[in-house]
Amino acid sequence: MLPGRKAYWGSLELHQFHDASAVVRALSPDEPVILNRPHAAARAARFFTEKFPGKSLYAVKANPSPDLLKVLWDAGVTHYDVASIAEVRLVRATLPEAVLCFMHPVKARGAIAEAYHQHGVRTFSLDSHEELAKIVEATDGAEDLSLCVRLRVSSEFSELSLASKFGIDLADAAPLLQATRQVADALGICFHVGSQAMTPFAYVQALERVRAAVVDASVTVDIVDVGGGFPSIYPGMEPPPLEDYFAAIHRAAESLPVSYSSELWCEPGRALCAEYNSLIVKVERTRGDELYINDGAYGALYDAAHVGWRFPVRCLSEGRSEVQTGYSFYGPTCDDADYMEGPFLLPADIKVGDYIEIGMLGAYGAAMKTAFNGFGQADLVTVTDEPMASQYMGNRRDPRSSDNVVALR
Repeated sequence: MLPGRKAYWGSLELHQFHDASAVVRALSPDEPVILNRPHAAARAARFFTEKFPGKSLYAVKANPSPDLLKVLWDAGVTHYDVASIAEVRLVRATLPEAVLCFMHPVKARGAIAEAYHQHGVRTFSLDSHEELAKIVEATDGAEDLSLCVRLRVSSEFSELSLASKFGIDLADAAPLLQATRQVADALGICFHVGSQAMTPFAYVQALERVRAAVVDASVTVDIVDVGGGFPSIYPGMEPPPLEDYFAAIHRAAESLPVSYSSELWCEPGRALCAEYNSLIVKVERTRGDELYINDGAYGALYDAAHVGWRFPVRCLSEGRSEVQTGYSFYGPTCDDADYMEGPFLLPADIKVGDYIEIGMLGAYGAAMKTAFNGFGQADLVTVTDEPMASQYMGNRRDPRSSDNVVALR
């Protein structure tokens, strides 16, 4: 690491460069380098706070970097979705005035008590009668709770499903909503359509399930939380503009039979931080269409290995062929599972010692890093260029549009 550097998740004084190529020229790094783009995260935050027709909560699990949390706060994000007592402590220490919402539906009793009594958390999610009783007991029967019942909805339109672990089935929801209404100052219904939802219809369909739950339970609902799932741009995944998602959610939510003063919430994670980070790696070996690089499945490329996620890549060495080859990657550990199938399109004549920038790693990249096999350290710098893809720059083409011209007669 650079002199005085700490691990990625520590507090850092950041070097600043224009782009990844400038980093390579200046440092010739033997270890991976994480590139921060604070301006990209701030732009994403402003987009949500200005355009989403309700309140945006940042899902901290996507990237818990204190530096990022401060960027989002400065850009107008005041509410944070925390999913563990460790995240509660982290955000409270980093942002003393932030509103924290404990949105994990299964929590330890001690975590609930500490969150409520020590950190001022008043919003909790749940999906069972047992969790409701636990919250009431741990908060000593508090009367200022906002309680959000998590409803199970479909993940069929998302790249990663979140439909099996949490959420109460619609058929069972009415008694839990009624019981929660009895003890909650504000009653909410929340759901999650899955990660990287590729169509706004995912939210419309889920909100129809909310409608059915409200009608069946005959309760007054104060909060409708549509969760996360808002997509970013990756190779092979070109979602519609986020404005389409916001408009569809607004129309569907406006027609729900809920309180006239009800609030609409969302919990973006990936959408706020994907563009924040990229990664510089070094090619240590080539073997046909396989590249051995110095980060991998146990580092920032967890998703590339374990769920087959394809990230944008570019070679940072000059003079390489314009002919592209689809490569797979091996990471630096001695484990065969440290493998990323790709394909990742790079020059056909890429060589040992070349550097590659891997983009759009701000979501779940840094958060999933481990120190397995003694790897996992990375220098951290700030760059000022733009991310490899963006939902927020205002110049992306709508992927549904066509250049075909049809003559009208």
